[in-house]
Amino acid sequence: MGRRKKIVQECETLMDKPENIRNIAIAAHVDHGKTTLTDNLLAGAGMISDDTAGEQLAMDTEEDEQERGITIDAANVSMTHEYEDTNHLINLIDTPGHVDFGGDVTRAMRAVDGALVVVDAVEGAMPQTETVLRQALREGVKPTLFINKVDRLISELQEGPEEMQERLLGVIREVNDLIRGMTEEMDDINDDWTVGVEEGTVGFGSALYKWGVSMPSMQRTGMDFGDIMDLERNDKRQELHERTPLADVVLDMVCEHFPNPIDAQPRRIPRIWRGDADSEVAETMQLVDEDGEVVLMVTDIGIDPHAGEIAAGRVFSGTIEKGQELYVSGTAGTNRVQSVGIYMGGEREEVDRVPAGNIAAVTGLKDAIAGSTVSSIEMTPFESIEHISEPVITKSIEAQSMDDLPKLIETLRQVSKEDPTISIEINEDTGEHLISGQGELHLEVQTQRIERNQGIPVTTGEPIVVFREAPQEASREVEGISPNRHNRFYITIQPLTEDLIQTLKRGEASMDMPELERREALQDAGLDKDTSQDVEHIHGSNIIVDDTKGIQHLNETMELVLEGMEEALNDGPLAAEPVDGALIQLHDARLHEDAIHRGPAQVIPAVREAIHNALIDAEVRLLEPIQEVRIDVPNEYMGAASGEIQGRRGRVDDMYQEGDLMVVEGVAPVDEMIGFSSDIRSATEGRASWNTENAGFQVMADNLQRETIMEIRERKGMKLELPQTVDYF
Repeated sequence: MGRRKKIVQECETLMDKPENIRNIAIAAHVDHGKTTLTDNLLAGAGMISDDTAGEQLAMDTEEDEQERGITIDAANVSMTHEYEDTNHLINLIDTPGHVDFGGDVTRAMRAVDGALVVVDAVEGAMPQTETVLRQALREGVKPTLFINKVDRLISELQEGPEEMQERLLGVIREVNDLIRGMTEEMDDINDDWTVGVEEGTVGFGSALYKWGVSMPSMQRTGMDFGDIMDLERNDKRQELHERTPLADVVLDMVCEHFPNPIDAQPRRIPRIWRGDADSEVAETMQLVDEDGEVVLMVTDIGIDPHAGEIAAGRVFSGTIEKGQELYVSGTAGTNRVQSVGIYMGGEREEVDRVPAGNIAAVTGLKDAIAGSTVSSIEMTPFESIEHISEPVITKSIEAQSMDDLPKLIETLRQVSKEDPTISIEINEDTGEHLISGQGELHLEVQTQRIERNQGIPVTTGEPIVVFREAPQEASREVEGISPNRHNRFYITIQPLTEDLIQTLKRGEASMDMPELERREALQDAGLDKDTSQDVEHIHGSNIIVDDTKGIQHLNETMELVLEGMEEALNDGPLAAEPVDGALIQLHDARLHEDAIHRGPAQVIPAVREAIHNALIDAEVRLLEPIQEVRIDVPNEYMGAASGEIQGRRGRVDDMYQEGDLMVVEGVAPVDEMIGFSSDIRSATEGRASWNTENAGFQVMADNLQRETIMEIRERKGMKLELPQTVDYF
C-alpha cells in the first residue's frame, strides 16, 4: 500500500473522533515563511520528501504561484501526527500573506479553530500580521505564534544570546499587545489568549533549515539556545534539524494548544450564526453531532479540470455523503452531492463520508458560492463572511475576439463565485466588463488566469480607482416631486459618524439581524435611540429612516421609495460613484389617492431627485481610497523613499531605525500608487522592501475635486456640466 493511501486511511479512521481533530490555518505577513513552514509539516507527516521540504512549496500548486514565489490561493491539506501516544488528524489551510489576497485569509478563518501566526524574527510584527490576527480573532479563532528565520539573527546579524532574547521577547510583546487590544471587547473569550514561551504557545526556528524549538521541546530534547547557536554558527544545520525537527515542535504545539471541534464549536457557533439558539440544529452544531442534520459552511470554491466545481468548507454538524440532496442558502431547490473528499495539498482524495468537525471537499453543489450555508434542512444561514477591505481598483476587460465573448462572461461569473472580494460588472450592451479587486496584483493575477486557464485572449484597460461620494454636513429639508406632480417626498441627509460607518461595513448592524439586536448595535455605535427605532433600511454604509407619521398609502409605496433611494445611493450626484455614510430621513410624503398615479415611473424619479438634491445641499464630496505604506530601506536611501511617498500626494507619518534598516511609514492615495513598485525600485536601486495596505477612504482635497469629477464623468460618458446647485468647489 502506498504511503499516501495509508495516510488517507488514517485520516478516515480519525475523522470520527472530533476530540483528536485540529482544524488550523497558517497566517502571516507576506514572505514571513508560511508556505516553507507548511512544507516542513508535510514532510514531518511523511507526505513529501524531507530533502525537498522548504524548496518544493507543495502548497503553491498553481503555476503562477510558483513563478511569482507567493501564495495566491489558500490551500488545504489533511495530515496525521502522533502526540502523547494518541494519533491526531490535522486539517491545515496555508493562506496567502499578500494584502491583495486577504479575502482568502478571512474565508479560511471561518473553517478553522486555531491560527498559527508566523512572524519573521528580523522584521517583527508587520501591518499584515495585525490584519491576519484581527481576521482570526474576529472569527473566534485562537492564535499561537511561531517566530521564523531565527537563523538570520545568529548567522547574519551575529546577535549574542542577550540581544537575541530581547529581540524575540519584543516580537512576543508586539503580538500580545495586538491580541489584548482585539480580545478586550469579546465577551465569549473568557481565557487569556495571549501567547507565552512558558505556556508553550510560542515556537522559534527556521523553516528554511527545518529546525524549531519551544519550551516543551527543549525540556524533552535537553537542547537550549546555547546549543542551537553553536550548531547554527558551525553550519551543523542538518544535525540541528535531526535533533529538534521543526515539524514535531509545531505539530506538538498544534495538538496541545489548539482547541478541538468539541471545545471550539460551542463558543464559535453563537459568534458566526444568528439562528435560534434553542433549536435542534443549534444543539447538534454545538455538540459536533455526526448524526444530526448536515450543516456545511462553504469557505472556498475551486475548479478541478475533471470534476468541475469543488466546494471546500467546514462541516459543523451531521455527515456528508455522496447522493445527499442539500439546500444552498439563498437559492431555490436542492443540489445533489456527487462526491466528498479531503485535501492532500493540490490533490483531492475521495472518501465515503466526512462527519462533523472536519474540513470537506464536495462536488455537485453547483449553486454554492464562497460563504454559502449548505444544509439538509432549510435553516438560518451563517453570518456572511465580512472582508476587511473592499475593492479599490477597477480594470475594464474585453475579449479580443467577439467569438470568445460568451465564454468570457461565463468565466467572469465563475471568478466572482470563487473570489467574493472580486466584483464584476458585466455590461451586455457595450461588451465592456469591469473587474474590481483589492489592488493591481490581484487584478493582474485574475486576468492572467483567464488567459492561461481558459485560453481566452483578453485586452485590459488602464487601472481605474474606485471613488465614493459622502455628505459633509446636514442638509435642509429637500422636496422631490414626481413627473406627474402628484407625489411629493420631503427628505434630509446628514453624515454618519466614523464609528457608525465602520459598524455597518463590518456587518455588525444589518437588516438580517433581529430588530432588537440591530437597534442595540446602532446605539452602541452612537445612533440616538429614537432614530435607531425608525430604521427602515440599510444600504451599504447608509441608513434610511422613516420619520413619517400615519401617511396614507405609504406602506404600499415604501418598496418603491427604497428602490429609488438605492438607485440614488448607487450613483451619487457628482460622478455616479457609490454614496458612503449618509443618514437619510424621510420626514413627510404627499401621495396620490390612486395607485395608478403612484407607480414606479413616478415614485422612483421623485425619491432619486430628492436624495441627489439633499446630498448636494449637504455638500457632498468625492472620497478617494488611501493606502498605508511602509518602506524598509538602507539609511542612504531614506530620503529617496520618503520622497516617493510625498511625491504621490502622500504624507510621511514616521521614520525610525529597525536593525540596520530605516523604516518609513505613511499614507498615500491609491490613485497615485499605481506604478509605485517600479518607481521605488529605481529610486532605491532595488534595495527597498515595501508593503501597502488599504486604509479606507478619505475626502479628496477641494482643489482636485472638480477636475477628478470631470474626468470620471467623461470616462462614464456623462454630461460634463455639474448640477447648478453644486457651487462649492
